Amino acid sequence: MPTSAISEEASLLSGMRSETLEEVELTGVRPSLPAVRTFTRGNTGVEEVYVDTDNGPVCVAVQGDRSRQAILTYHDLGLNYVTSFQTFFNYTEMRTLMSNFCVYHVNAPGQEEGAAPLSDDYVYPSIDDLANQLEHVLRYFGLQSIVGLGVGAGGNILARFAYRQPTKVEALCLINVVSTPAGWIEYGYQKLNSRYLKSKGMTQGVMDYLMWHHFGKGTEERNHDLARVYREYFEHSVHPGNLAAFIDSYVRRTDLGISRSTPTSESCPAGRRLSMSTTLQMPIINVCGALSPHQEDTVTLNSRLDPTKSSWMKISDCSMVLEEVPQKMCEALRLFLQGLGYGKPNQSSCTVK
Repeated sequence: MPTSAISEEASLLSGMRSETLEEVELTGVRPSLPAVRTFTRGNTGVEEVYVDTDNGPVCVAVQGDRSRQAILTYHDLGLNYVTSFQTFFNYTEMRTLMSNFCVYHVNAPGQEEGAAPLSDDYVYPSIDDLANQLEHVLRYFGLQSIVGLGVGAGGNILARFAYRQPTKVEALCLINVVSTPAGWIEYGYQKLNSRYLKSKGMTQGVMDYLMWHHFGKGTEERNHDLARVYREYFEHSVHPGNLAAFIDSYVRRTDLGISRSTPTSESCPAGRRLSMSTTLQMPIINVCGALSPHQEDTVTLNSRLDPTKSSWMKISDCSMVLEEVPQKMCEALRLFLQGLGYGKPNQSSCTVK
């Protein structure tokens, strides 16, 4: 390097103040811890009501103005209305959208927060009996029709009710729902889980299976905080015996009995066409998370629905869509409800990215 260039560089460096970085004072910055995610019944706008049914009382949490159109939710295995839906319905854009609805959160027997242990002589309802309980819920609240929102086992229950009572279900939003009976692998795992829950409580094996059931693989890597909260919930807040009874009921489920094919005139006596449908006839949005272990099951369900009245949607980078990507599910639900004639386009600003 020429002597003149070295001299110029030295001059520039000597002109710089050595304390430049030290003069930057972060006086406006204060360290803070992230908000702790918890599951509590902290929403004062929710009223819990116990409704008597043929199989004992069920806890229904009512959220909103009862004069509005009803949305009825049903949760998945190991969860209840708080752990399955509270965060989603408290999402900012969902609160705006839900101003036009009243939400009825149905809890399976013994699954609500703080539920007492089921008695030894209590016969837990079958999956069909759980669906029939919804008739009592509608009658109790004087509901003529509902829009159903169900996840996993809860979606299966809602679909059964909709098939038996089609005039009382205006539409369905089903998330990670299975429409077929349990296969041998699922049956074996779930029966083993039920046995451990009854004899040993919430073991590590049962917890790992529940985490897989809800989140699929790679949960810890993609959403460590959420996974931690659910693990702590399963370990400390779930009553093992009550959950075992719900699992036993779900694993003994029968096929939904629906099919996309319809009877033809050639198959009817004297050429008379049958009017009875063999599948669900209300509008349905069939949603799955791209990382859900139940993705193929939702494809099977989609193949059994009327394509003119249903749509299948896969949401990327998640399994538990209501918790992991509420903004995307909010947009999907908003458009679905608008298609039913509810809400105005400017009532929600959530967008799918």
